[in-house]
Amino acid sequence: MIAYPDTSFLCSMYRAQANSPRAAAHFAAMPEALHVASPLLFEFRQSTRFQAWLHAKDATKGFSRAQAQASLAKLQANLAAGVLVVAPVDWPDVAAIAERLSAQHVWTEGHRGFDVLHVATALHLGAREFLTFDGRQKQLAVAEGLTAPL
Repeated sequence: MIAYPDTSFLCSMYRAQANSPRAAAHFAAMPEALHVASPLLFEFRQSTRFQAWLHAKDATKGFSRAQAQASLAKLQANLAAGVLVVAPVDWPDVAAIAERLSAQHVWTEGHRGFDVLHVATALHLGAREFLTFDGRQKQLAVAEGLTAPL
């Protein structure tokens, strides 16, 4: 496996954002399907639903339910077509890596739990690249020997 994404990369792929052109160009140039794991898919889906909920409460926030459903449908179509592949992972190993990353980096750099899990999953799967638009998460990935080309 060459690359593993985080939620910011998936969000840029499935909803028009400032980083969407960069995500699309990188994705189009990839020589293999993009591998994901179930917690990443959960966080993306949860975030998409939450943005729609925010928008329903205040139209100046988030995005519409129709936009959210379109993003989720596009994700599902790409999973069904094999454009995205759900990689099987050994969760006890990912948890052990995440615990090591947390103990080593969170005291001084303050990373969120899901961010640590995404980097731990990338390391577990043997990815060489970590695809993110999140500067702090990129910092963690690079500190652990992954390249972060975006």
